[in-house]
Amino acid sequence: MKYIAIIILSLLSISIWAQTASEILQKIDDNMSSDNQIIESSMTIHGKRNSRTITSITYTVGTEKSFTEYLSPAREKGTKMLKLTDKLWIYSPSTDRTIQISGHMLRQSVMGSDMSYEDAMDDRKLSEVYEANIIGEETYEDKAVYVLELNATVNDIAYHSRKMWVDKQKFIPLKEELYAKSGQLLKQFTVSEVKKFNNRWYPTKMNYKDMLKQGKGTDMNVISIKFNQDIPEYIFTKAALKQ
Repeated sequence: MKYIAIIILSLLSISIWAQTASEILQKIDDNMSSDNQIIESSMTIHGKRNSRTITSITYTVGTEKSFTEYLSPAREKGTKMLKLTDKLWIYSPSTDRTIQISGHMLRQSVMGSDMSYEDAMDDRKLSEVYEANIIGEETYEDKAVYVLELNATVNDIAYHSRKMWVDKQKFIPLKEELYAKSGQLLKQFTVSEVKKFNNRWYPTKMNYKDMLKQGKGTDMNVISIKFNQDIPEYIFTKAALKQ
């Protein structure tokens, strides 16, 4: 009877951990996801010799529609990117051409940054594409965090698994490691600033690092963000790319 009780307690413990991990993932989604949002941001790309900063504004509806317009510098101004479900188009004002990005091209860098088009494409909620397990609790950057291991539940995803350090109070990942199916570390994502917008927390200063490249990665800064806005439907059309 003693051993049966131990087994039952062990199974209950596993169930509680799994449920808690699922709840944590849901709280992260609640912070990061919305019906729609408008974000103005800057992206500082650190090169071997110098750094350059690009500003943009992005309109997003759900997980299937996204439109980005680059605002500065002059060299990038007017470049636009449209995502509709699993399709992506880029408009270049210098050539006045619109091209579709697909296949292996999705792995290419966005504007020379550490972020790929594939990264920019996937807006799905974490709880829709990953199963989470808590593998520990510790302190990260003086904050109490849950350490989560995420494993993909779908095949059409860039990162087969992730390791995540989640702020216990704000439910924002402060650090992420993104892995290939082989187990190779591909990207690292760290958050240095989090702000509250209405009733949700959102990361406003981040660094995205391609671990297969040398350098300091790409710094991203949220200048402004608005949730649940009235966004005209015409923005999410190929015609809007040339306007």
